Amino acid sequence: MLAANQSPAANHLLAAVPRQAYRRMLTGLEPVKLTYGQVLYEPAARIRYVCFPIDCLVSLLTVVDKRRTLEVGMVGNEGMVGMPMVLGIGVSAVRALVQGSGTAMRMTAARFLAEFRKSIPLQRALFRYTHLLMAQVSQTAACNRFHRADARLARWLLMTSDRLHTGEFRLTHEFLAHMLGVRRVGVTHAAGVLERMKLIHYSRGNIIILDRKRLEAAACACYRIVKDLQDSAQA
Repeated sequence: MLAANQSPAANHLLAAVPRQAYRRMLTGLEPVKLTYGQVLYEPAARIRYVCFPIDCLVSLLTVVDKRRTLEVGMVGNEGMVGMPMVLGIGVSAVRALVQGSGTAMRMTAARFLAEFRKSIPLQRALFRYTHLLMAQVSQTAACNRFHRADARLARWLLMTSDRLHTGEFRLTHEFLAHMLGVRRVGVTHAAGVLERMKLIHYSRGNIIILDRKRLEAAACACYRIVKDLQDSAQA
């Protein structure tokens, strides 16, 4: 577990808060370990905590029915989980599911609202991130409708790699099917396309990116659109 005084720079939103304001926030922040498959929020459920990921990754899923979900966004150390709180809304519209285990800094919803109202720099950082997250969600919606499964899988792997800072993941066919909104056979086909191009290796739920540069070329344009927006916002 990370010590609290080591964490702010690891999350871009916390890093944007001036030192004095961060020290005040620090008394309300606690480091927590998030594990793969852990559900942080369900749709229509009350948000009790907000989380600032450090080295973990959280998927935002729209629940279609009892069996089907679709990923509409992902949050790593560039953002915060619990964004409805920024808009004064205390319930979640999506399922927040931990996709990559790691550490986050957590704060109660009540304390977050108090700090948000006090800190103009925190407000600016979160409003900027709200814009980026909305752009990611809208681009993902278009991607899921118009692009081939293999190009979408390439985009998804690159976005995951950017946030977890690794080129190796342990992911099942079932999990990827939920992320991409396809059947398991669709995941098999998409992964097979990328494997035959020698861009990834996929075996027993373990995915390794073999050639990132060529994987970027195989991904749809959605990856670069979202990444360029994020990079420009953090410049």
